[in-house]
Amino acid sequence: MKFLKKYIMGILSRLFKIGQAEANAIADKFEDPIKLTEQGIRDMKVDLDNSLKALAEVKAMQIRSKQEIKQSEEASSNYEQKAMSILKKAQTSDITSQDADRLASEALRKKDENTAATKRKKAELKTFETSSEKLDLNVKKIRSNINQWENELKTLKARIKVSETSLKLNKQLSETDSSGTISMLEKMKEKVDADEALSEAYEDISNENQSIDDEINNVLKEDTSSESLDELKKKMGI
Repeated sequence: MKFLKKYIMGILSRLFKIGQAEANAIADKFEDPIKLTEQGIRDMKVDLDNSLKALAEVKAMQIRSKQEIKQSEEASSNYEQKAMSILKKAQTSDITSQDADRLASEALRKKDENTAATKRKKAELKTFETSSEKLDLNVKKIRSNINQWENELKTLKARIKVSETSLKLNKQLSETDSSGTISMLEKMKEKVDADEALSEAYEDISNENQSIDDEINNVLKEDTSSESLDELKKKMGI
């Protein structure tokens, strides 16, 4: 049973290393925690398969031990019955007393051998049962850890997605220079003011460049407009 004890200790050692400070130090060396977690889950599933195989082997040993115990107990009882039957035959003179004692003694020796075998096999069965309980507990622990790790992986993926999105958004915001934006708006405002002033200047220049005929026509237009207004008022009796 040494190999079983060694195997159990190896599995438990790997199992309890999870969550230790050393694991955190190892995790810091990896750039991708998702891959690290997925690999950890794969490793534990391998451990689970190995534990299930070992558990099946131990349970098979238990079954064989129970069968052998039953057989040795039956054999022990049979040899005792045979010894008694031989002694009875000596009483009925079917065989001599000397032969009866010799054969009965051999039968009792066989009985003692099977009794000793029964005792030995019962001790082995107890060892198998203890190992089976430990392996069964180990299987449950590994399954529990696999479920926990898979849930942690889902949470980790969600957190990384949120973190990456937040990082991208914060990076965009950090790259937005508010003072630069204000400066740009001020420059645009100055440009609009300059364009408006330039337009007014061109209008003034245009007015200054009017010919004498343009001035005369403008005056006449004003007079025509005035005469039309006077005629309208006269027609209305105003």
